[in-house]
Amino acid sequence: MPYRSSLRAGSFDDRIVLVTGGGSGIGRCCAHELASLGATVVVLGRNAEKLQRVVGEIHDDGGRADSVVCDIRDEEQVRLAVVQTVERYGRIDLLVNNAGGQFPAPLEHINSKGWQTVLNTNLLGGFLVSRECYTQSMKPRKSGAIVNIIADMWQGMPGMGHSGAARAGMLNFTETAAAEWAGIRVNAVAPGWIASSGMDTYPEAAKPLIRSLPKHVPLGRIGNEAEVSAAIAFLLSEGASFINGTCLRVDGGAPNARRHYPLMPAEPAGGFDGFHRATTPDIFKS
Repeated sequence: MPYRSSLRAGSFDDRIVLVTGGGSGIGRCCAHELASLGATVVVLGRNAEKLQRVVGEIHDDGGRADSVVCDIRDEEQVRLAVVQTVERYGRIDLLVNNAGGQFPAPLEHINSKGWQTVLNTNLLGGFLVSRECYTQSMKPRKSGAIVNIIADMWQGMPGMGHSGAARAGMLNFTETAAAEWAGIRVNAVAPGWIASSGMDTYPEAAKPLIRSLPKHVPLGRIGNEAEVSAAIAFLLSEGASFINGTCLRVDGGAPNARRHYPLMPAEPAGGFDGFHRATTPDIFKS
């Protein structure tokens, strides 16, 4: 059973796409979708085993994929990873800045090391990869598109203030790059609560809260990886050729819910799940 994308077959024929954080979660799903649409996908991350597993999956499905091991927080590693990719494939047409991570903690319990680690992962790393793809490949060719994955950080992120600050910075970077890097489209996607492997990384104490999330979403459910990937693929596609410097929310309307207006109980709205290799996070299996 192949990936069932909402875009037409061959939408990314002959395109070279770099996907950071491509070894799991949304990055893995997006890599599969883009490969199914004809792209050669290079997944980048720190864990070689995870990257190779995704590359093997894509090859088994008849797609083209490769991997580069890199810590996006390290400027020289990023430069060399992009050099390696450009030398191997001649160029990078498209970039999905998906790598990220955080840990739950109130502001008063976050020390400077923890704060800086999350900012480096979610803000500095995205900037470094974008800059290198732009300077090494996109600027000389005057062509390319970048999608930065951020998060629902509007009205703050209580319990994850370090991530909220980094994601807000990434949105501003997106808007600035869209203006400075003329000819290169730079957009963002902000996933809300998504059922991906990342849900299983949170501590036991957070699980009751995670399981309660659907009741806070107007659509009555949380999203899945394919729904986020569909938004990313669209923004990279020729159909989005005049969309630049914007952010597409994929959150079921959760930021629009208000305490003074209780959500009406209803059957969860149907979703789109085209990812043939998707797995349900353990937290939602029981």
